[in-house]
Amino acid sequence: MDTKIKPIGSKILIKPSKPSETGKNGIIIPDTAQEKPHEGMVVSLGSGGIDENGRQIEFSVKEGDRVLYSKYAGTEIKLEGENFLVTREEDLLAVFAE
Repeated sequence: MDTKIKPIGSKILIKPSKPSETGKNGIIIPDTAQEKPHEGMVVSLGSGGIDENGRQIEFSVKEGDRVLYSKYAGTEIKLEGENFLVTREEDLLAVFAE
């Protein structure tokens, strides 16, 4: 995915998954009652962090990974009509196995 924004430092740009519009029993859930997703796809990575010795810290995720993140992670932004999340790698909880 090509975006016009690139995170800096140890930040990650995530495209959240769309919430399910129907419940388990097939009932349509209105937008106002849908719970925000806590998973999404890594779209872009910053340059990485720097440790106390000045060495570059590499990311443990890569572009295209599907990740699970904490409920209150990062900052939500809207870019060209699409929602994104900018967060720190520390706010990621897991990477889904492929």
